[in-house]
Amino acid sequence: MVQPVVLVHGGAGDIPDNRVQLKIDGVCRAAKKGYAVLTSGGSVIDAVQAAVQVMEDDEAFNAGYGSVLNEDGEVEMDAIVMEGRDLKTGAVGAIKNVAHPVDVARLVMEKTPHVLLVGEGAKKFANDQGIPDVPVGYLVTKFAKQSLAQIKSGSGTPTSELGGVGTVGAVAVDTDGHLAVATSTGGTSGKMVGRVGDTPLPGCGGFADDDVGAVSTTGHGESIMRFCLAHTILELMKQGKFANEATKDACEAMTERVGDTAGAITLSNRGEVGISFTSRRMAWAYVTGENICYGIEQNDETCENVKSCKRGK
Repeated sequence: MVQPVVLVHGGAGDIPDNRVQLKIDGVCRAAKKGYAVLTSGGSVIDAVQAAVQVMEDDEAFNAGYGSVLNEDGEVEMDAIVMEGRDLKTGAVGAIKNVAHPVDVARLVMEKTPHVLLVGEGAKKFANDQGIPDVPVGYLVTKFAKQSLAQIKSGSGTPTSELGGVGTVGAVAVDTDGHLAVATSTGGTSGKMVGRVGDTPLPGCGGFADDDVGAVSTTGHGESIMRFCLAHTILELMKQGKFANEATKDACEAMTERVGDTAGAITLSNRGEVGISFTSRRMAWAYVTGENICYGIEQNDETCENVKSCKRGK
């Protein structure tokens, strides 16, 4: 028997002080929701989907409502879901005008023979499956507009907090050691129209394998793709490293090799937790048993009784 765990992240990057509280509250809220779903009869897929939905609805994160804008001022989002039992995977890239890209990714996994749908094809599929469009502009926040304006003026960079770090992700393990992952993002502010990042690519933005573990990543997408960060972490675990050691070693190796930062959350099929990031900050939280643990700074962890924890209320 494995102790169930739901572990989430809210994006790695140079998160400013005035966003820290929002990020911590958001990841705690998401972890609580995912764990409640998992322990009330839901599957690991149900749990990670529910956790990510919470963050897609929270403008503190670069996913769903709150996503950053491409160079034309539009929201284009990516998402993936994957389950570890049979390696079933569904993903969407550059999808517009849906509230929860993670929902569409799950439908791709369950209702099509494909792994990845993009652009207009992804949105048409979502509509055909009964997912309605949200109004044009509904997903666009004041913060996203400000971020794009600063990028275009030269006073911000696509990888800065103003560029929209905040990709969200969740991993879960149940009592039988079954695993799942979900990751969702709006990408990078000012990106080219049609750009797809690491998030929807298996082995990059996420991967789940019941034989080993599950990983969700965040950070500089092109670097994560080049390094296949999620898959690299699981390969290190196959070689005998614990989840935390493998996560730390892989993130540091990626940064050393390509020069950009990233973070990742990992669960082994035995419920071991791995959390690491080479950026300044990464918001994360997990719930297991009666406890919730969370943090955002390097070497920072707070654990409380989940029932008395006021974070994310």
